Amino acid sequence: MGVMKRVQLVFKAKANKALDKMEDPRETLDYSYQRQLELLTKVRRGVADVATSRKRVELQMNQLQQSSNKLEDQARKALGMGREDLARNALERKASAQGQLNELQAQYAQLQAEEEKLTVASQRLQSKVDAFRTRKETIKATYTAAEAQTRINEAFSGISEEMGDVGMAIQRAEDKTAQMQARAGAIDELMASGALDDAVGGRRDDIQSELDMISASSDVENELSRLKGEIATSAPKQLEGSNGTVQAQAHPASVPATELPAAEPQDGAP
Repeated sequence: MGVMKRVQLVFKAKANKALDKMEDPRETLDYSYQRQLELLTKVRRGVADVATSRKRVELQMNQLQQSSNKLEDQARKALGMGREDLARNALERKASAQGQLNELQAQYAQLQAEEEKLTVASQRLQSKVDAFRTRKETIKATYTAAEAQTRINEAFSGISEEMGDVGMAIQRAEDKTAQMQARAGAIDELMASGALDDAVGGRRDDIQSELDMISASSDVENELSRLKGEIATSAPKQLEGSNGTVQAQAHPASVPATELPAAEPQDGAP
């Protein structure tokens, strides 16, 4: 196959595809029905024309018949008056009229047969047009329903695809949300532990860190001394006897000054 033939084949295929896409069967059926109505109208007009011609021939036949009858009466009267020549003349005209009448009768029979033929054809064509119209409307209704069903199916298909995309988007959003929640929780833990402050604030001062440790150690020692004082205070109470007197066995130095008896004043002392 030559290049030109291939190009022509491709062009025709694409043109046919474009035409098929543009064609609406309902419009094609309506146009075909309109053309059939036009042809039916032409057939009916032809039947009417033949009927008109037949009627004209029939009128001419009636006129010739009347003229023939009149000439025959005239010939009879002429013979009665002894005018054979007039009678012969009248009969000659009658013979001519009769010849024309015979021709018209043949033409009339032909037109009548043609009229009957066309009438039958017109009736058959009318039946075909009516049947086509019914079928046309049925096909149009079926096509419209199929077209609507196709649009519905396409809509459902589009919705299904869209829902699939939405499902994927929801899944991605849920994954991102879980990731953000995990990150927020990790940041909260880092902030609670102080690690994030170190990372945000930069490297801490070594001297300040040492001072903080000393201060914390001093606080611990002070707290330890306080606890020891409380223990030393509570110890004599545990050594009380049954008579309710306290047997102090602890060294006086270990007893707080607030609990030692006050010294009696010497004579002459204020």
